[in-house]
Amino acid sequence: MIRTILVVDDSPTERFITVDILTKAGYQVLTAENAEDGISKAKAVHPDLIVMDVVMPGMNGYQATRTLKRTAETKDIPIIVCTSKGQETDKIWGMRQGASDYLVKPIKAKELLTHVAALNTQ
Repeated sequence: MIRTILVVDDSPTERFITVDILTKAGYQVLTAENAEDGISKAKAVHPDLIVMDVVMPGMNGYQATRTLKRTAETKDIPIIVCTSKGQETDKIWGMRQGASDYLVKPIKAKELLTHVAALNTQ
């Protein structure tokens, strides 16, 4: 059951929008401003789901997803990659890194909640 979601995004605006959508839907939401912080928080809190941006300074979201999926304590946490990178090759690459799902920004509330709900039933 998905209750706690970690949103990893370097954009304050994107973080605000995503957090707003998820909290209004009843989820407890934590945030991280970069991939490294996201990995640390995922290990410490073990959220039920991670929403991961790709384009961030330092480590990118693909690298963070791969790291989380290769780490014993976080490998079972589903990750939705949520990014402006919308090419089919980007999506394929994201899924190969271990993402459970892939959404293209700009984020739409109904679409995000539908994808979170779909992971909730797995």
